[in-house]
Amino acid sequence: MTKRAGILVAVGATVAGLVTAAPSTASAVSTDAGTLAPRAAAPLKWTSCGTKSYPRLQCATVQAPLDHDNPSGRPVTLALSRIPHTAKTSQGPLLVNPGGPGGSGLSMAGFVASALPAKLAAQYDVIGFDPRGVGRSTPALNCLPKYFAPVRPDSVPDSYEAERTARNRAASFAAACGEKHGDLLPYMDTVSAAKDLDVIRRALGARQINYFGYSYGTYLGAVYAKLFPERVRRLVLDSVVDPDGVWYEDNLAQDHAFDARHKAFAAWVARNDATYRLGKGPARVEAAWYGMRDAVKRHPAAGKVGPGELEDTFMPGGYYDGYWPRLAEAFAAYVNDKDQDALAAAYEDFAAVDKAGENGYSVYTAVQCRDAGWPRTWSTWRNDTWQAHRKSPFMTWNNTWYNAPCATWPVEPLEPVQVGNDEIPPALIFQATDDAATPYEGGVTMSRRLKGSGLVVEQGGGNHGITLSGNGCLDAHLVRYLTDGSLSAGSGAEAVCDALPEPKAAPAAKATANTKGSVLHGLLGSRG
Repeated sequence: MTKRAGILVAVGATVAGLVTAAPSTASAVSTDAGTLAPRAAAPLKWTSCGTKSYPRLQCATVQAPLDHDNPSGRPVTLALSRIPHTAKTSQGPLLVNPGGPGGSGLSMAGFVASALPAKLAAQYDVIGFDPRGVGRSTPALNCLPKYFAPVRPDSVPDSYEAERTARNRAASFAAACGEKHGDLLPYMDTVSAAKDLDVIRRALGARQINYFGYSYGTYLGAVYAKLFPERVRRLVLDSVVDPDGVWYEDNLAQDHAFDARHKAFAAWVARNDATYRLGKGPARVEAAWYGMRDAVKRHPAAGKVGPGELEDTFMPGGYYDGYWPRLAEAFAAYVNDKDQDALAAAYEDFAAVDKAGENGYSVYTAVQCRDAGWPRTWSTWRNDTWQAHRKSPFMTWNNTWYNAPCATWPVEPLEPVQVGNDEIPPALIFQATDDAATPYEGGVTMSRRLKGSGLVVEQGGGNHGITLSGNGCLDAHLVRYLTDGSLSAGSGAEAVCDALPEPKAAPAAKATANTKGSVLHGLLGSRG
């Protein structure tokens, strides 16, 4: 699951048809069961909201109940986006989600529609949405502005007093959420968000939806499928949340996986020592990085990058190796040339939190703290964190403080949804073996929980979000599935694709320009 606040089915002949609330010129929907008449639904009012990148983008809003058990009560407004189908017949709506919880999905519609082959994209109404509380949906959450303003206390406490200060800081965020949004927090959870998806389905006039989710979006899709199995036509899950670890155990697993990716980054820097001059062995590069961390603890770089901000800056490299050249340049500039401004610029690029980031983090905590139980005894957090930190020091304490508001969250948690499902058509699951944000085991577990699903593994891949980012082998599986519902390796089977090559140690501007996945990972973000 992505978490940084600043910057994630094969169908047979019996599947019911899909229809969309398209403009009056739209054709009927052709499905595996034939062409069906449109289902009556209040039409959405789509207006142009195109951007330079996605000029055909349209926007609309739909209301959903704040409390789905009280459908006539207070509403929330959900912001939607769309790239409408242009083919004579349509396969219906394809809802897309970038993860989070707390990620805005409005731009995802334009991205997915442009990244898929044109002939295939033309068959779908690609639908993006801001989940409840997020972005342009209203009301939007912002519990405590400036919570991530630099310089924060060192994430690794070196005394009881330092730990107490950090605990109080996290508790203050939880309290602020309760005071400001106490009326909303009982309804900020994945089940409510999944029920919102069914409101969107009805507003689109569709009997079923196709769904494509990254990161946390995989869990949202799996929960929707559990609640409304008859409404699922095709289900694509990329970089999968472990449904058995929601959410405390999943975060502990992240600690070790991110440390491994940080070590992979150090090894890459060492292999490119001629460019970066930070050491010819991974251990030397890691020592240089932790030396940099010690230095910014004593004197924050440019007055804004302390240890916490440094971890935040380099954490996106655990999500996407396309960021490695840019991060390595800043790292080398600080260590070799004492260039504090280069490190501060990298912080601004990768980790600084704006209002959208504050909103994303507020929704992240609201959903994760509500979805499932978290330890209420702080000694459990402390003991588990120190145990993980001793093996994986890169971001363990940072991750703990990111989630620590859940220790004192003002709303009681729900029981997590058991997503096991044998009632939906086979899903298509993508997972990289070295993914840090959603470790590999989560993809395997989800594939076992969703009967008959196909698992496509990117062997040796470490990026989070792997389809539509330059790997032709992965995308071929995706395209085949979205075209006719077929699983390349067969129902319940596994297919393997090789990972893309590592980035080259080129100047960062050139490296970014040559990286096909940069657009996707800009939309997925990291930690949020």
